[in-house]
Amino acid sequence: MFYYTYVLQSNKDDKLYVGWTSDIRKRVAEHNLGLVQSTKSRRPLKLLFYEAFQNKKDAVLREKFLKTGWGRRHLKIALKYTLGGYN
Repeated sequence: MFYYTYVLQSNKDDKLYVGWTSDIRKRVAEHNLGLVQSTKSRRPLKLLFYEAFQNKKDAVLREKFLKTGWGRRHLKIALKYTLGGYN
């Protein structure tokens, strides 16, 4: 079994959401169906990025890191062209 840390972007406000799950397809669907309170008002959402881990703790720690200031900066660099930073 794999655990995933993922990044979604709201098509409504362009903001990013970071989470973790053991079933990436199901979780993205739940977000877009409005079943996740924190993203319900920000639908629709698109999956920008995910990482797979064999250990749940690794996925959770990665999620926590990506939610920090350093983690957000890392995402903006890693997803530069995806987020529209073409300069």
